[in-house]
Amino acid sequence: MTSDRRVVVIGGGLAGLRCAARLTAGGAAAVTVLGEEPHAPYNRVLLAEILAGRYAPEVIALPEPGAALRRGVRAVRVDRAERAVHCDDGAVLGYDTLVLATGSNPVLPPLRGLFEPDGRELPEGVHAFRTMDDCLALSAAVRPGLRAVVIGGGLLGVSAARALAARGAQVVLAQQAERLMERQLDAAASALLGAHLTALGIEIHTECRVRGLTKAAAPRPGAGTRVTGVELADGYRLDAELVVLACGVRPRTGLARAAGLEVRSGIVVDDRLRTSDPRIHAIGDCAEHDGRVYGLAGAALEQADALAAALTGTGGPLGTYTGTRALTRLTLTPGDGAGGFPGGGAPLDLAAFGEPTPLPGDDVIRLADATRRTYRQVVVRGDRLVGGVLLGELSTVGALARSWEDGEALTDFSHLLTDDGGS
Repeated sequence: MTSDRRVVVIGGGLAGLRCAARLTAGGAAAVTVLGEEPHAPYNRVLLAEILAGRYAPEVIALPEPGAALRRGVRAVRVDRAERAVHCDDGAVLGYDTLVLATGSNPVLPPLRGLFEPDGRELPEGVHAFRTMDDCLALSAAVRPGLRAVVIGGGLLGVSAARALAARGAQVVLAQQAERLMERQLDAAASALLGAHLTALGIEIHTECRVRGLTKAAAPRPGAGTRVTGVELADGYRLDAELVVLACGVRPRTGLARAAGLEVRSGIVVDDRLRTSDPRIHAIGDCAEHDGRVYGLAGAALEQADALAAALTGTGGPLGTYTGTRALTRLTLTPGDGAGGFPGGGAPLDLAAFGEPTPLPGDDVIRLADATRRTYRQVVVRGDRLVGGVLLGELSTVGALARSWEDGEALTDFSHLLTDDGGS
């Protein structure tokens, strides 16, 4: 790739900025990044810390990529024949290489009363939790004693519930599945997480399907309606002044689909992160590699690095992406006991990787300490570590993650969960 080669990156999140920074570091290309949001680029993973009041927005800002960054500009069409990107401000950017890092959109569940009758606007008090604007709107709305319902008990929902509770809200967490964070945690770990959240004043309902919203006229003239409650499928109603939709995310594939690229769940890419058009690549939450959409920051960064290496020709094997073995980490940090969680309390550290739920024939090694409220379990299949989950005590997570990522045969299982090699 030569320095006069034009690269356009659509998306100003972790993946897009990382790739742009790698490409511009050595002057390998003339890179332009289109960022739809008007804010300075930020680390989306830390939005819950903004909502909890622990960080100011500028704290989670990402470094400038060194490329030309156009904020508040949305790509509306990709013309593959012209090799050009058409933007909503009228600009047309030609490219030699195009990188789609369009991320994902929040999933809005099919709830009765979710949208206003005359459009796609959410009622007052109902918020997604995906962008900085979402976070700032929630921060402005929350106050001590406010009744809030978080719909969705995955990683995002747990983070949002904890953040709202830290601000003094009365929080109910409604999860349709039988346990919290069912994709990452086994039943015992999920129960421990639930106990921790309950101790923080969060009311948890699992196996709970939300059917619709109840609304009333907003107090301001012409402001539409405001949410007053959440209706459950069993007929029970939860009062709510604030509702947070944390029902997962869906890859943003509209541009790619309209351009005629192959799209399944995400934009299909090969091991060089090329789409069905070899001049166009996709990385991050919007990309589907080997049948999988990761939706994780670690995978997005690995894909960005691999693509930059492939485009500059400096990567060798590093320019080939073969998948990500992702580790999920979360710290539930309590408030200060004044305006935060009841009584302050201690943080809960959580880590999960691979397949934490064993299959028949797997070996399971587990250590649990009810007094210290810690739980550690790993799953061994044959002679290889295939997954694990740790809560409350993460001192061994680094060694476990390395064993899992390396995929090497294990000769001794006794050291897997303890620092001193004991059983």
